[in-house]
Formats: sequence, structure tokens, C-alpha cells
Amino acid sequence: MAKGRFTIFPSRIGGVEAVEAATGHVFARHTHEQFGIGLIHQGAQKSLSGRGVVEAGAGDMITVNPGEVHDGMPIGDAGRSWRMLYFDPAVIADAMEDISQGKTRTAEFTAPVFHDGGTARHFQALFSAVTAPDGERKDMLGEECTLSLLAEVMHERDGQTHRASTPPAIDRAQSLIDDDPSAAVTLTDLARAAGLSRFQVVRGFSKNVGLTPHAYLVQRRIDLARRLIARGVPLAVAAAEGGFADQSHMTRIFVRKYGISPGAYAESFH
Repeated sequence: MAKGRFTIFPSRIGGVEAVEAATGHVFARHTHEQFGIGLIHQGAQKSLSGRGVVEAGAGDMITVNPGEVHDGMPIGDAGRSWRMLYFDPAVIADAMEDISQGKTRTAEFTAPVFHDGGTARHFQALFSAVTAPDGERKDMLGEECTLSLLAEVMHERDGQTHRASTPPAIDRAQSLIDDDPSAAVTLTDLARAAGLSRFQVVRGFSKNVGLTPHAYLVQRRIDLARRLIARGVPLAVAAAEGGFADQSHMTRIFVRKYGISPGAYAESFH
């Protein structure tokens, strides 16, 4: 398949982003800031997830958690197509508090791939609400669909094993990056924050985060640049404020992670 087609829809529901894609693109290992729930329409793909390597085909639901390292490649030469909804963590927290009747605001998708027709129908209903045409807002419908979809997806965690928590020392080093991804942080800075040697930080990140410290820093910077671009910040400014050496560097990372250029992403908001 050629480069493929990516469509990022103007969202009618705050905190939710809708993406549709048909591509043979091979995604390198990366992370997202948001929760993701998607539906494969055609073809199949293989990907690394927080639970190991998984395969998904037409009709399968796919999920990803914030910060979860994953990649993706098509199975076969025909590529694959899917729809994806990305949720800001605050949207998921509010929904979980409602679903659990105030018992928790935390959530983790522990089934990276599953097949369920009812969940797929809830997903399609929410996707339609998010991408409603003519500027029509669908706030109440969106809330209903979000709650219904999340309740279905969270049922899939029953009997699943949760990921081990990140050691406090590595968590402190991660937080140093998260607090200001654009800062010129060094490995020595991370080691000092963690109370570990530089080698221990590198090994700890690789084992517990799934990325080296530098790779994690680049992911957080491209997340920051994406948010700036979505707000209408010029690409060159987004690159500088995101901590990249120049716009071309940001563009290379952006395409590798999202499969589209920063310019195409910016145009989707007009």
C-alpha cells in the first residue's frame, strides 16, 4: 500500500480526538499521552503492547494506555484500516468515577486486543457523535456513548494481570522529564533526581518504561509539539518550544510517530 490516508476529524466533544487511517505504514515504538480505543476495519496488524506482542484483524477492538510503549506493522502487503478515539486522561477519570459510583477515578486497559460486537457498536456510536457534521455539538450523546463504551471496555480487564508499577526512583526521573519536556535535561540530571547511577537510570528506563531516557524525552517533546500545533502555533515555533533543534527534526519524529506530517496535522484543524 502507498503512504496511505490519515484523517483527523474536528472533534465535537471536548477531550476526545477521532482519527481514521488506511495505511501500510510501519510505526516505530512510541507512546501517547491519551487513552486510545480503536476498531480495525480491514486487514490486520501486529504490534508490541504492554502485554507483549499481539495481532489484531478486521472487527477487533484495540486499546492503548497513556505512556504505554507500542508499535505497529501490517500483516501482509495490503495494509490495514482502522478508526481510533483518543481520550484525555481527565475524560476517562471522570467517566470511571461515574461508572464506579465514586469508588475510583483510575483506569487501565488490560486487553490490548479483543473481539466483541457490542463494544464495537458502542465505539461506532461514539465515533459518529465525535465527528458529527456541520458543527453540530453532541455533548449529551457523547457523554452517554463514552460511559457505555468505557464500561464495556473495562469489562475486558476481568481476570487480566495489571502491569507492575514503575519503581519510585525511575518515576522521579520520568517526572523530571514530564515536568518540562523542552528543558535541556541530561542523564546526570536524571540520575541525580533518581538517586541512581547513570547506568542504573538507563537500565531502569529500558526495563520499566520500555524506552531509553533519550527516547522517552523525544516522545514527550513530540507530544508537547502536537498539542501546540493543535492550538494553531506555527510549526517552527512549535518545534522550538517543543525542544527540537529545528522544524525538520520535529517533522521527522512526527511522521515516524503519527504517520502524517505536522503540516497535514495542522490543516486538519481548519
